[in-house]
Amino acid sequence: MNILKQLKDELSINLWQVEAAVKLIDEGNTIPFIARYRKEATGSLNDEVLRNLHERLIYLRNLEDKKSQVIASIDEQGKLTDELKLQIENAETMVAVDDLYRPYRPKKRTRATIAKEKGLEPLADIIMTQEISEPLDNIASQFISDEKDVKSVDDAIQGACDIIAETISDNADYRKYIRNTTFKEGFISSAAKDAEAESVYEMYYEFTEKICKIAGHRILALNRGEAEKFLNVKIEAPEDRIITFLNKKIIKSNNSYTENYIKETILDSYKRLIAPSIERDIRNELTETAQEGAIKVFGENLKQLLMQPPIANRVVLGWDPAFRTGCKLAVVDETGKVLDTVVIYPTAPQNKVEESKKILKNLINKYNISLISVGNGTASRESEQVIVELLKEIPEKVEYVIVNEAGASVYSASKLATEEFPNFDVGQRSAASIARRLQDPLAELVKIDPKAIGVGQYQHDMNQKKLGDTLTGVVEDCVNKVGVDLNTASASLLEYISGISKTIAKNIVAYREENGRFTDRKQLLKVAKLGPKAFEQCAGFTRINGGKNPLDSTSVHPETYDAANALLSRLGFSPEDISSGKLIGISLMVKDYKSMADELDIGEITLRDIVKELEKPARDPRDEMPKPILRTDVLDMKDLKPGMILKGTVRNVIDFGAFVDIGVHQDGLVHISQICDKYIKHPLEVVSVGDIVEVKIMSVDLAKNRIQLTMKI
Repeated sequence: MNILKQLKDELSINLWQVEAAVKLIDEGNTIPFIARYRKEATGSLNDEVLRNLHERLIYLRNLEDKKSQVIASIDEQGKLTDELKLQIENAETMVAVDDLYRPYRPKKRTRATIAKEKGLEPLADIIMTQEISEPLDNIASQFISDEKDVKSVDDAIQGACDIIAETISDNADYRKYIRNTTFKEGFISSAAKDAEAESVYEMYYEFTEKICKIAGHRILALNRGEAEKFLNVKIEAPEDRIITFLNKKIIKSNNSYTENYIKETILDSYKRLIAPSIERDIRNELTETAQEGAIKVFGENLKQLLMQPPIANRVVLGWDPAFRTGCKLAVVDETGKVLDTVVIYPTAPQNKVEESKKILKNLINKYNISLISVGNGTASRESEQVIVELLKEIPEKVEYVIVNEAGASVYSASKLATEEFPNFDVGQRSAASIARRLQDPLAELVKIDPKAIGVGQYQHDMNQKKLGDTLTGVVEDCVNKVGVDLNTASASLLEYISGISKTIAKNIVAYREENGRFTDRKQLLKVAKLGPKAFEQCAGFTRINGGKNPLDSTSVHPETYDAANALLSRLGFSPEDISSGKLIGISLMVKDYKSMADELDIGEITLRDIVKELEKPARDPRDEMPKPILRTDVLDMKDLKPGMILKGTVRNVIDFGAFVDIGVHQDGLVHISQICDKYIKHPLEVVSVGDIVEVKIMSVDLAKNRIQLTMKI
C-alpha cells in the first residue's frame, strides 16, 4: 500500500501537501507549529487536517507493520503463496488482515484441532470432494480406532465435519461477505432483562433498528445499558440469505451421500463459529465509530469552551455554592490574584441570609467587586436567589454569571492546586477557580484534565487514551492560537505550547522567578533543557510585552524578524510603531505581495501573515467569540410559559440536540429537529458551546425537571 497516496485520497488534498506534512511530522515538528509557520510547505493545511493526517499516518504505518508480521509468520509455516501475499498487501484494514491470517494463526485446542489429532483430516477432504459413490458410513468406518479414540462411525463423521466447519469459518472471502451483508441488512435489537425495572434505558426495553442506520449515541446507550445489566443486546443477521450464499459457494455437486452432511456443517459453522465472531466484530466497529463521533463532539465542545472570551479588568467574586458546608467565596483582582476568601451560610440548613448579605455588601464595597461568578453545582439555584435579592438592595452596579464549574472540584483537590494555594482548603481553591475561569477561561481550564470538563456524552465509556490524546490536541491548538504571555503564564499553560514539555514549562517559570522578567525571546535558550529545536517550535507562540524587541509582542516568528524589519523599513516605519497602532492599514500599502515576498526572500503566505499580525499585534482570536450573558435578575422554572422567547447560552452539544442555559437552574433541551428549518446531520453544523442563541419555550415539565426549547422562532 502506498501510504502517502492513501492519505491524499482520504483527505482530498494534493500528494505534495501530504509529502510535506509527513516530512515535517517525522522531523519532530508539532502540529500547531506546522499549521502556523510552515504554510508555504503544506499549502496552508490547518491544524484539524494535520491532526487527522497524523492520526491516519500512525494507523496506516501500524497496518503495514502488521502485514509484514503476518506475511513473515505464514512464510515461516511454508504456506505463503503469491496470491495470498498480494491479498494481505492490498488489505485496507486491520480486520481484513486478521481475516486473511485466521487460517494460519496458532490456535488453541478446538474441536477441529482435536479431530485432526485423531487423524480425521483425510475423511474431511473426502467429504469435501463431494464425489463418493457409496454411503459415507462405509468410508468413515475405516477411521475407527481405539488408539486414536475414534469409537464409532458417528465419531469419525462428527470429527471430520468439525474440521470442515472450522475451514469454512476461516475463509476470509466468506467472512467479508457475511460481515458486509449483516451490516447492510441486519438489525441491532435490545430487550429488558426485567421489564418492570425503572431505568433511564426504558426506551430500549423493546428496541430494533437497522445496523447501517443506528446513531452513535444509541450505540453508546445500548452498551451502557448492557454493562449495567438492564438490557440484553443482540445482532439479528439475515441468516437465510447468508446460509444460501454459503451453500452455493461450498456445495459443488448434488452428491446424495455428502450433501446433507455438508449443509448441516455449513449451518453449524455459521451459528457456532462465524455468527458470534461477526457479531463481536460489528459491535466493536459500531462502538468504535460511535466513540470516534462522540470524541469529535467532545473536542468541538471543549474547543468552544476554551475559546470563550475573557472578561478582563474586573474584580470578580467567585462563589462555590453548597448547602451544609456553606458557600465558599473568593475575591480575585483583575490579574487573577486572590485578595480574600470567606465562607457564608445563606442556604439550608443554616439559612443565614441576612448575615450573608451583610458580609457580601462589605466585600463588594471593600474590593470594588463588579461581577459575581457562581458555579452551577449543588445549591446554585438557591445562591442565585440570594444574589439577585442583594443586587436590588445595593447602589453599586454588580452583575452575575452562572459558570459551568465542571472540573473545579477535580482541580481543587489536585497537586497543582495544593502548590498554587497551599494555605487554602478545597472549597476556597474551587471558588478561586470559578472566579478565574470567567476572567480567562483558557488559562484556568488548562489546569484541569480535559476529560473532567463535562462537555461531552458517555465520556467515561470511551477509549480513554484516544479521548485523552484528542482532547490534549484540542487544548494545544487553542493555547497556541491564543499565545501566552511569557512573563505571566503558569506552567500549566506553558506546557501546552508547541515544543514545551512539562519539565521545560516548570524550568521557564523557575528561570523567571530566579532572573526576573523575560525581556527578549532569545532568553528562552538559557532555560534548562530548552534547545534550538524547542525554541524554533515555541518562540512564535510566546509573547513579551514591553521587552527589548517590539516584534516579541507579536506572533511573528524570530526566523522572519529580518524580513519583518525590512518590510517596515520599506513602508517607512520602525519596529517601535508596532505597539502604537500606527500600522493599521499597512495591508493596503503593500501593492504587490508576490514581488514584495520575493524581495524579502520569504513566501507570499508568510508575508501576508506578517502584515496581518503587524496591523493587529497579538490579536486575540477569542475576541470574535460571543460574550457571556451577564445577569442581574433571575427566572424560576415555574415562571416559564410555552411561547416565551428568551436568550440563552449553549452549554453542551450532543448528537441529538443542544442544552441551553436560559437563566433557570435547569438547562433546556433543543432537540436536533428544533434547531433549524433545514435537515442537519448533527447539531454542531449550526450551534457550538458558548453560542448565545434565542429560544422559545415549547414545554415545561416541573415534575421531571425538563424544559423543551425550539430555535425555530
